[in-house]
This record gives sequence, structure tokens and C-alpha cells, in this order.
Amino acid sequence: MSHTNVIDMINRIYNSTTILNFGALFSDVTPQFVTPAEPNVGDDVTIRFRTARSNADGVDIVIGDEHIPMKLSKQTGIFDYYSIKFSNVHTKLRYFFVVHSDRLNVVYNRLGILRDVNHDYDFQIVPGFKTPDWAKGAVFYQIFVDRFCNGDKSNDVLTGEYSYVGQQVRRIDDWDKIPDTMDVGNFYGGDLQGVMDKLDYLKDLGVEAIYLNPIFVSPSNHKYDTQDYDYIDPHFGRIVKDEGELLPEWVNDNTQASRYICRVTDKANLKASNRLFAKLVDEAHKRDIKVILDGVFNHCGSFNKWLDKEKIYNQNPDYEKGAYVSADSPYRSFFKFQDEYAWPDNGSYNGWWGHDTLPKLNYEESEKLHDYIMKIGRKWVSPPYNCDGWRLDVAADLGYSEEYNHKFWKDFRAAVKSANPEAIILAEHYGNPKAWLDGEEWDTIMNYGAFMEPITWFLTGVEKHSDEFRGDFLGNADFFKGTIRNYMSYFMYNSLYVSMNELSNHDHSRFLTRTNHRVGRIQTVGAEMANENVNKNIMRMAVAFQMTWPGAPTIYYGDEAGVCGWTDPDSRRTYPWGHEDHEMIAYHKDIIGIHNQFVALRTGSLKFLHSEYRLLSYGRFTFKEAVAVVINSDFVDKEIKLHVRELGVHNNRVMKRVLLTNEFGYTMDTETLVVQNNVLTVVAPKNSASIYVCKL
Repeated sequence: MSHTNVIDMINRIYNSTTILNFGALFSDVTPQFVTPAEPNVGDDVTIRFRTARSNADGVDIVIGDEHIPMKLSKQTGIFDYYSIKFSNVHTKLRYFFVVHSDRLNVVYNRLGILRDVNHDYDFQIVPGFKTPDWAKGAVFYQIFVDRFCNGDKSNDVLTGEYSYVGQQVRRIDDWDKIPDTMDVGNFYGGDLQGVMDKLDYLKDLGVEAIYLNPIFVSPSNHKYDTQDYDYIDPHFGRIVKDEGELLPEWVNDNTQASRYICRVTDKANLKASNRLFAKLVDEAHKRDIKVILDGVFNHCGSFNKWLDKEKIYNQNPDYEKGAYVSADSPYRSFFKFQDEYAWPDNGSYNGWWGHDTLPKLNYEESEKLHDYIMKIGRKWVSPPYNCDGWRLDVAADLGYSEEYNHKFWKDFRAAVKSANPEAIILAEHYGNPKAWLDGEEWDTIMNYGAFMEPITWFLTGVEKHSDEFRGDFLGNADFFKGTIRNYMSYFMYNSLYVSMNELSNHDHSRFLTRTNHRVGRIQTVGAEMANENVNKNIMRMAVAFQMTWPGAPTIYYGDEAGVCGWTDPDSRRTYPWGHEDHEMIAYHKDIIGIHNQFVALRTGSLKFLHSEYRLLSYGRFTFKEAVAVVINSDFVDKEIKLHVRELGVHNNRVMKRVLLTNEFGYTMDTETLVVQNNVLTVVAPKNSASIYVCKL
């Protein structure tokens, strides 16, 4: 809102006979204010808007150019609720509200109270668009498998087993070794048996879903260069047939890597690995833990059986010739070759961002490829594997045109949801995801813009790769609120509430390292500096935000145990079994317990309560619960008055503090405060986060 518009609104308020209570005005698309919040096509839909009791002359809902008066349908001791029912809804509803009070008319949309209409921020309801209920507010745990736990040493990659990017791969025997700057060919031995061995640990922590970085056959430790989409990599699974030789020293010709060829192409190993994975999913499900796979469908790897640049499959009669090897390959159309006369050994295929190790898949010219990946999408969410969804790597890059990209993801959604309607489709995406979150493609995204980036800037002033420090963003509550509200407006609510809210992941620096306010990478400043001058309390404050903000809080393995690290590859350090930070683990367990205890923290509405330099306060609420969160990152204690009446908390009610973290540690000892004169007066200690709750 411009300065002129603010002055204009204030003048109109004072010239009115009724003072409109702006703090009471509220609506969103949670079940409190839309019933049903995720309607089927043809359902009747009721939409509600809230004002202070007897404070407004009326409320209109505006659809297109039509202003439709809403009916005053309910009054409580604090609020009036206006509602309107739309029958037999078949198409998208886009709307905002206009509140009338004497001569004052106020626009209310996704950003809250505005003077003017901006349809970019309309509320939206799409009949038929549902995201899985199990994922709304669920606690996820991301595992980079090679670095989590080695449960089966017999499947470890062997030093000299094969060559990758011009160097022989290495088995790292020292589990605690810091990753090298060139790390993709180093293997620590983490595997699916290791994940299975730690399921009880994850259950005890409070985890409800596991997201696995890629686990299909691949030559790299990160496995974003898929070799075979049909099978789990035996180095993560089971090796039951282990024949052949290692490469001779200094030899990089993988046609001689007979040990590797046996391990990753023999069907006995591949089928045994798939069976182990099915067992892992079954064991996770017995503990009420979901399992999400990483799908890399924009590109594959140069080792892939469809291309076979390394000629790993070339002499095996069980496999067709790869497109690199033969112009007559059945997979030739899977790739776009620039030179149509260069066979055999045609290296003119397009690589993603020019990388010849990452051949880009050519869907537009290959219906067969399209159909194959649709089959893969269905396969892994169906019996006997029964996975619970897909995380989609660089999803907006897939295809050679935006038009085809949207077609592909519509087809993919239809394929996956037909096999498992409760499977989540979660995409990696930076920037504005709005075009893909319209109910026909992705369910949601990895939430950088409306989570990771704003809280990182506010609490640390450091960019998510630790590449830049911005003192003007550190503690800047206005920047935080403006940024996060804008990015949140790109989501429909059912997408927002299942979005992956991470503080760290495999592509960025560890959040604990960002708390040292330093800029660097492992190759420029060394690994040790990532551990220096870190602030565990800032980390705890960030986790308090993570566990109380809308979305699915997602822990990157080891964050809960105090792991540090610069951006990739340093962020891929091993989990520190045997020397974990047990206090940090206990904190995560306790705050996850709070998160899981209150429905308001899973699906409740969100409302900012107060903000100033280095301080944020917001509330989550339903009709039955209210939660107030205060984050004070300043160096002095602050007394603030929170208008918790806006969360539905009556005067003289007690709110109980259930968690406080500050520079001395954290406590679950309760403190009770009474709401007086409709406000909760809180003393927020310096460098602290606190959570207050109330049953309504």
C-alpha cells in the first residue's frame, strides 16, 4: 500500500462513525473458512469471512466484476462470521472480499488488507485439486543415502571398481572423513539396510515421512545421473552375485570394469535390490512412516542403458544396444543428436547445461520415452513397492518448451494419481511456481522462496549457499514479512500446507554453518571454518520457526545431530553416529512433539501478530486451538503486547508457554500468562524463541 493510500485510509477511518477493527478481519482457504477446503468437482462450497463483533456494516465477496453480499451467519463473543454458499462448483473460484464500514470500504485478499484491487493475490479454490492429507504438516526427513548409515558392507563400492568422470572411484574407509572438493566418485557405504536399521531412531524422533535422494542404479554417489530407472542400485541394495575384476591401476575404460558390470547389470542383483527396497517401505509403513522417491526425469546419465556411452551393456544379450553405440538403437529417439552421421560412438547428444555426463531426455520426439517414464511413475507407487510419492528434480527444466513441460507434468500427475491417489508430487523449483500449482500438475514444491530463504536472511544474514552476507537483511522484519507473504501468495493453501520446508539440504550449506555469518566454500576457505563460531541457539530458533510455520517441516539428515558444512559437496558429510549432539537431537524430538500435538500447527490458519527490528511474532489457530510464537533475535530483552484476541483467545484466558530456547539452552518448563485487556504481555528474552498455546 502506498503512503498516500495509507493516509487516505486513516482520514476516512477518522471521518467514519465506526472504527473498523482491522486486526479482526480474516479469511483464508483452510477448513475454518472454506468448507470443504478441497472440494470435489460438483460440490457445494461455503466460504466465510471474519470481522470483529458488530463492527462491520457488511461484507461482499467479489468474483470477477460481481460483488455478492455475504450473509451474517454466526456471532461469537469476539467475532462475526459472514458466509456464502456456492452450489455445484465445477470451475475455479477466484475471489477477494470488500468489507463495508460506514463510508469505509476495505479490500481483503491473500496479502491481507489493501486499498486497491490486485487480482494476482486473489484467493483460489480449484474443485478436484487435492493434496494428500497425510502430508499436511507432516514431519519429513531427507536422507542422502551414501552418507546416512552403512548397514551392509558387502555392497560397498570398491576402490577401482569402475571409472567415473575420468577417475577411478574410491571407497572411503574413514566414515568421519570430510568430503573432498571433487567428491562425486567417493563412496562412504551408506545404503538401504542402513536406513532400515535406523527406522526406530527416526520414529522416536517423530519423523512421519522419509525423502530419499535418488536410489536407482547410477555411477555417482548422488545418483542424479540415472543409469536404470527400473532398478534400485545394488550398491544401496543387495549384491548376491559378485563376479569379475576391478579396473587395472590407471585404466579408465569401463568395458574392462567387469566387477561393476556384474554388480549393476546382473538381474539377480537388481531384483534382490528391488526386493530389499520393498521390504524397507513395508517396514517404514509398519511404523507409520511414508517413503518418497527422487525422480530425475529431465536428464539421465551417460552410463544409462538407453545411451550406454560407457558400453557397460553393449556385450550383454539381455539389453538392447544403446543410442550412443548404434544408430539402430531402439532408444535413439530418447536423445537429441546434433550429428546424424556420427555413429558408432555418437557423442553429439544434447547434455543438460552442456554436461555430457547428463544427457537431456528428448520427450517431444519420443512418445516411447514419454510412455516409459509414465510407467516408471506408476511402478514405484504401486505394489509391491508402494511408495508414497515423488520428489521431482529440476522439474521446470524438463522438455524443450514450456508448453511441453506442462503437458508432461499433467500426464505424470494423471499416471501417478491413478496408481496411488494419496501419492504426493513434490517438485524442486526456484522462483514462482504458480503455473504448475493449478491443480493439474504438481502438488507442491521444495519451499525456498516462502521458507528457507526468508528465515535464513532474517536469522543469519547469509545466503543459502553461504555465498553472500547481507547485513541489511539480517533481522529485517519488514523484508522478511514482505518476501514471505509474496511468495506464499503463489501457492494455493493445499499446496502451501504440504510444501517441503527445509533449513538445509544436499544442494545448500548446512543451516548451522550459516549461523557463523561467514561466506565461503570448502574449496576456498576449507572445511574447518564451517564448524567455527556457529550458534546453536540460532539453529534452535530456526527449528522453532520450522516446526510452527505452515508446511511440512523437513529435517536434512544430521541437522538434528549438529552437522555443519558449506554448500555441496561439504553439506553431504556423514551422519555422526557415536558422536552426535544429543542435546540438539533432544531439542528436535521435543519440538517435533509440540508440532505433532497441535492441529493448529499442521492445518491451522496463520496470522502475523507483531514485528519490529530483529523480532517476529505470529499465530496459528483453529476454532479450538491457538498458538503464538515469538522470535527475538535482538541482543536485548523485549516486552511486547500480542493481540491474541485476533487468534480467538478471549480476555482473562490463560496461555501457557510450552517451549523457550535462548543462549543458555532450552526448556520445556511451562509458564502461564493471563490475557488482560485483550492482549498477552510477553517478555521475550534476548536471542530467544518461545511458543505459547491455548485451548479455546
